Amino acid sequence: MDGTHPQRNPDTPAGPVGTRLRAWRRARHLSQLQLALAAETSTRHLSCIETGKSKPGRELLARLADALDMPLRERNALLLAAGFAPHFPESPLDAPVLARIDRAIDAILAQQSPYPAFLINRRWDVLRANAAAERVNRLMLGGRASAHANIMRQFFDPADLRASIANWEEVAGELIGHLHEQVAAAPGDAVARDLLHEMLAYPGVPARWRLRDLSATPSPLLTTVMSRDGIELSFFSTITTFAMPRDITLDELHIECCFPMDDATAAHCRVLAADDGG
Repeated sequence: MDGTHPQRNPDTPAGPVGTRLRAWRRARHLSQLQLALAAETSTRHLSCIETGKSKPGRELLARLADALDMPLRERNALLLAAGFAPHFPESPLDAPVLARIDRAIDAILAQQSPYPAFLINRRWDVLRANAAAERVNRLMLGGRASAHANIMRQFFDPADLRASIANWEEVAGELIGHLHEQVAAAPGDAVARDLLHEMLAYPGVPARWRLRDLSATPSPLLTTVMSRDGIELSFFSTITTFAMPRDITLDELHIECCFPMDDATAAHCRVLAADDGG
């Protein structure tokens, strides 16, 4: 396979289509009646699909996936479980079909200078980062490179960026909440589930984070405060995603752009860029 065609999702275990639909419906906290109405089918038909007594067609599966707001990777897995070929391609980012999008990503990352920006996938891996991100990381790590190319591991490993996060419990608490939501929203995503367990195993992680907090209210604006050797940098972030993606790769990518919360942070980022010749 050259990666430009639909593939089976290796992270989602095989299972009957009805079992998958029931897991997704429960993850979305929908009754059979609510899902049936949203997908323009009958409760009886949906019940028969979930129990394996009836096989859904492709059109109905598409409506059910829309109603459940399923990611493209999971939609392909649903089709495969029902005996159909997957619909959505998964192209490498450097494939010719994504060339313009690839250039747009680089432009956004470069435009964010002298402030950090990252390209991140669904596994929280940093696929690309601008020079400003690398400068800030080096500053906060005493000149060395990060041991991880994954945002979660960088923020949870005491030997990585975690040591420089002045408000670590606030930031890490938000991150673990997002990871819990990701696991709950995609019950078949073994990668997210394993990453959650890995983060919870790091030392100093509060025991209460082992359970998903359904009553938690997200912060209106999360600020990350980084501090080392008397230098303090404070950032907030914006997230850019691709509108109506039809490719799994694009569906699973987002760009995080960091902006300074104060003049001192902005000035220090400019100094770092000037010192680096940027």
